[in-house]
Amino acid sequence: MPFDWRDYLGLARALVGQASLGYSPEAAQRTAVSRAYYAAFCFARNYAETRFRFQRTAGPKDHQNLREHFKRLGKAQLASRLNKLRSWRNDCDYEDQVPNIQQYVQSAIQIAAQVIQECR
Repeated sequence: MPFDWRDYLGLARALVGQASLGYSPEAAQRTAVSRAYYAAFCFARNYAETRFRFQRTAGPKDHQNLREHFKRLGKAQLASRLNKLRSWRNDCDYEDQVPNIQQYVQSAIQIAAQVIQECR
């Protein structure tokens, strides 16, 4: 049975406000943003493969290629949402400081849910 990418969105929601002896609240928030992005990206990728003949390369270009594919299909808002999520994920995964991370978390979870809803 294939993995249900929506589980990553559930994990992102569960991480909000979580703290542990092993990690900081910021680590949980950064991870929540990252998981929200991958929930949306992978769900949308599979949707595009099934419905719109998107062909993945299993490489890093798939992120950009998927957004461009949606734009060509007239789904610019979906592409824009994925782009925004990817930008926030990059900030959380690579930057030493992420101002307003709490806003990122709330927005990433909300937008990822919208992407998934649109791809059902």
